[in-house]
Amino acid sequence: MNFLNFLLRGISFIPALVNGIEVMFASKTGDEKKDAAMSFLENALQMSDAVAQREIVDPDKFRDGVSRIIDGVVECMNSSAWAKGSGQSAVPSGQ
Repeated sequence: MNFLNFLLRGISFIPALVNGIEVMFASKTGDEKKDAAMSFLENALQMSDAVAQREIVDPDKFRDGVSRIIDGVVECMNSSAWAKGSGQSAVPSGQ
């Protein structure tokens, strides 16, 4: 698979993933929710296959980048009408 397609496929469902994790893990901490999101995303993207095929040559940097994307999505969601309308944040502040 073309790396760009691989990356865009993962990024495209992060908002839905963050929302689902919030619902499923509402009583957990922000770090626990983020760990769950990262784990789910890595499995969904089959990152190990991409590493084996050398599409991802630095898995640690890739995970860090995905982690930052998740943080950005959470920040956007927490500052939006989504969080204001439901009375909850995607991740507690101070994360």
